[in-house]
Amino acid sequence: MEGEVATKKIKRIESSVIPASIVGGASTTKYKWEQPIYRQGDVADAVFYIQDGKVQIAAVSKQGKEGIIAILEPGEFFGEGCLAGQSLRMATASAMTECAIVRIEKDAMMRALRDEPTFSQLLTAFLLSHNVQIEADLVDQLFNSSEKRLARVLLLLAHFGKDGMMEPVIPHINQEILAARVGTTRSRINHFMNKFRKLGFIEYNGGLKVHSGLMNVIVHD
Repeated sequence: MEGEVATKKIKRIESSVIPASIVGGASTTKYKWEQPIYRQGDVADAVFYIQDGKVQIAAVSKQGKEGIIAILEPGEFFGEGCLAGQSLRMATASAMTECAIVRIEKDAMMRALRDEPTFSQLLTAFLLSHNVQIEADLVDQLFNSSEKRLARVLLLLAHFGKDGMMEPVIPHINQEILAARVGTTRSRINHFMNKFRKLGFIEYNGGLKVHSGLMNVIVHD
């Protein structure tokens, strides 16, 4: 079991496998939509785990330009930079929906990583998978058009390719968020969304429904 864990790609970790030893150094807080969990520049002294809801990680440049780094879901950790010596937060984490977030103090997490080898391997595998995703995002940003980047973001939000399943409805996502995530303007997002809708790749019906045919945008040269 332990030897296999580190070789697997882990997108999320079930709360049931989090060691009881962490509980003493953890607290759960509920956040409302758009409420910040921590802000860029805050002291980095804890790791966070999403029990329920979606979390947005965004950074703002000195010139005031915002970029969305990640959109996270239940079962994912964030704020782990403190474990590697990060003293201040490099980005802002905020709730995209109503959220239940577990805050785990740095010392409690460090003890668990030292004393709980199975959990340590699970978290390592999760962080490695997360790093692969960040690398893929960077390659996408550097080499793909904004149209392809938008298609990829929509498919990721719809869980396309995760465990062979697809979640067609994306709640609480607007064009401003998509523009920041893709790295383009809202007008360009609006143009491509209208194009995708005319082609039958997406639908609006109280939310956003994404069809697997949107993959054609990514694979088409």
